Amino acid sequence: MRIPALATALGLVLASPAVAQTVAPILTTPDARDPHSYARPAEARVTHVALDLAADFDTHVIRGIATLDILAKPGAKLVLDDNGLKIVTITDAAGKPLPYEIGAVDKIHGAPLTVTLNGARKIRIAYASSPDAKALQWLTPAQTAGKTQPFLFSQGEAILNRSWIPTQDSPGIRQTWEAKIAVPKQLTAVMSGLATGKPTCTADRCTFEYKMDKPVAPYLIALAVGDIAFKSTGPRTGIWAEPATLPKAAYEFGELEKFVAAAEGLYGPYRWGRYDVLVLPPSFPFGGMENPTLTFATPTAIAGDRSLVSLIAHELAHSWSGNLVTNATWDDFWLNEGFTSYFENRIMEALYGKRRADMEADLAWTDMLAAVKDAGGPAAKDTQLHLDLDAARDPDDGMTQIAYDKGAAFLRTIEKQVGRARWDAYLRSYFDRHAFQPQTSAGFLADLKSKLLTPAEAKTIGVDIWVYSPGIPANAVHVTSAAFPAVDAAAKTYAAGGPVSGVPGKATTQEITRFITQLPRKLPAERLKTLDTAFGWNTTGNAEIRFAWLQLALANHYAPADASAEQFLTSQGRRKFVAPLFQQLMESGDWGHKLAMQIYGKARPGYHAVTQVTVDRITGWKLMN
Repeated sequence: MRIPALATALGLVLASPAVAQTVAPILTTPDARDPHSYARPAEARVTHVALDLAADFDTHVIRGIATLDILAKPGAKLVLDDNGLKIVTITDAAGKPLPYEIGAVDKIHGAPLTVTLNGARKIRIAYASSPDAKALQWLTPAQTAGKTQPFLFSQGEAILNRSWIPTQDSPGIRQTWEAKIAVPKQLTAVMSGLATGKPTCTADRCTFEYKMDKPVAPYLIALAVGDIAFKSTGPRTGIWAEPATLPKAAYEFGELEKFVAAAEGLYGPYRWGRYDVLVLPPSFPFGGMENPTLTFATPTAIAGDRSLVSLIAHELAHSWSGNLVTNATWDDFWLNEGFTSYFENRIMEALYGKRRADMEADLAWTDMLAAVKDAGGPAAKDTQLHLDLDAARDPDDGMTQIAYDKGAAFLRTIEKQVGRARWDAYLRSYFDRHAFQPQTSAGFLADLKSKLLTPAEAKTIGVDIWVYSPGIPANAVHVTSAAFPAVDAAAKTYAAGGPVSGVPGKATTQEITRFITQLPRKLPAERLKTLDTAFGWNTTGNAEIRFAWLQLALANHYAPADASAEQFLTSQGRRKFVAPLFQQLMESGDWGHKLAMQIYGKARPGYHAVTQVTVDRITGWKLMN
């Protein structure tokens, strides 16, 4: 298998030599062609983005100027990705208008924006986003914790940033960037880069400036604006959150400095300067988003006992796997998430010990098996690590637990074969050698065979089968928790009519979650009521436990859970929780369908577009409204 070739500046013309920006390589092999971007980077590509923008909370629009530095072959046209942008003008650096054309709109990808460069290597685009830009969610004060100020945040992964930034929105086309963002004076703007000085203010607005001098995939450019405050947790770490949320968040995630040190001890220095966490309002659609220097995190991870901080370990691990070395296309999403899930577990082991890490790995194994079933079984193509997401499919379709948990299981299987010492040395070297570059499955396997595995070891593991074949290979390493046999026995005993005293109600979050998921999906109402009365899982503030409980309760049409489900589904928009619960309701007959539509009608306006798209599909909302 051939190592993917890297395209350099040979044969291309760089922007002004005064622009001292790092230009990352691109991959030019067929497997690195991104079907979800209109860009033709081998002809002309963006290397740097400079934004000068203003956020308008009255019209829900971001408007301003994007200045792009271009690397291009002579005579080439620049093709950008655009989804709903209003283009005002495009000029060269001297202000001379440049011809451009917006192509046909595709419902998934948006449209190509083709610019005739006429020799320009720096262009300026005056534009505005649409009020319904898919990457942006504008929240009313009522949707925030403080209830007094509006809030805005962006979510770029996978291909949403083209709805507010005119650039080449492909993970394989890394770009440096800088930004000025003007916002109402009472609000603070933060971005996924380092601040360059203090904000400058007028009577009614303040302008914040950020930069990222390391080339990143464009989906990692992120923005949030709101009434937020900061609390330091160490010399290079801290927490941003609404003032009402900050004390709880600062306690929950107060050990960030230890997390960074543990990660560095495993796989080398942290290369991004700062590592801060922004706790967003509850409509944020993911557990976390690994935006460089500034992880975006859901408030549903705040349990009060630091039992859900593996989320932070995961997002931090992306600073190596995903941000430092990035999947070149979304077909290889597992290169981001499988590596990160493995790394996350190693961080948790380093900080909290093998017992907790093993519980979390064992729970992930269960999630993986469920994902295989949901994908259509072990023969389904979507259970491969390397996917075939052609242009007709949304890359979001590939963002399943297969990428996370099968990917992590693959890496554990390699570790078992070669030993932890060899494996860790290889991974550290891998991140160093491929830093700030895109990667494909073929490229990783070639590197693995060249730098770590003997031919016999590669054959024993079956590395190509792991990546290119469906299902879970028989040699997959299943980490089993020493704590779970007792939990499983308790679930079996309780299901058979045993006393509630045998239930691990005061155990860890991981043990309680395991207990709930091990109960039969059909339980008598009195058995559910006994658990509800004893442990209050119907109203618990631990989102993971409540989610597991509601899945069980709704599967049994346990009536007291209806109000709990409505409250849970209308108070947060994390897709991991929201989608399965709506799926459960839609599969539960007339009563479930009716309740699902009733709840979704209330909840949908508060969900991010990412969550809306998924739940629309589950409920058939678009067809009925």
